[in-house]
Amino acid sequence: MILGGSQIGFKTARSLSEKGFNVKLLEEDKDRAFDIADELPKVLVLHSDGRKVDLLEEENIGDMDAFIAVGKNSETNIMSCLVAKSKGVKKTVALVENMDYFELSHSIGIETLINKKLLAANNIFRYIRKGEVVAMTKLSNMNAELLEFEVKPSSAICNKVIKNVDFPRSAIIGGVIRDGLGVIALGDFKIQAGDRIVVCCLLQSIKGVEKLFR
Repeated sequence: MILGGSQIGFKTARSLSEKGFNVKLLEEDKDRAFDIADELPKVLVLHSDGRKVDLLEEENIGDMDAFIAVGKNSETNIMSCLVAKSKGVKKTVALVENMDYFELSHSIGIETLINKKLLAANNIFRYIRKGEVVAMTKLSNMNAELLEFEVKPSSAICNKVIKNVDFPRSAIIGGVIRDGLGVIALGDFKIQAGDRIVVCCLLQSIKGVEKLFR
């Protein structure tokens, strides 16, 4: 079930329905709801703002695999996700534009949060960072970043055993993805070209980490 017929909601509903999922989408604007229904015939579109608990129950919200709230209002997104959680929905996703609510939403049990400003910032940082950074996120509750690098044959870290790498003291390898499989890398693990290395590091150690993957 998706709350909100924004571009995010529309594209998510289209993608899921094309993959064979049964999707219900709630949209408060009547004209927008009709437009989405015309464009996405496989999606059941309901004219509602999602704040009516009785409507959510009528539409069997408890039977949903996931509830995705991407409406215009952060408060509505959060509250509707809490309703979904109370009805037994295992996976909830909320679009939260108000940063004051970001930490609160995590603490009350909403698993995944979307914030456009943070997503944009993370993408910008990926291009600022040197080395083969393929993914990046900033840990908001500490002065640290989580970076994912792809090891090149020319990287200083390539073909080295982790315990023999001069790694910055304020950084740690969280794991390695090799051939699509996640590996917990201990000290005697040998890094190879093509490995994707997840590194958690404090800001002062980022430059030192980047040098290892250039």
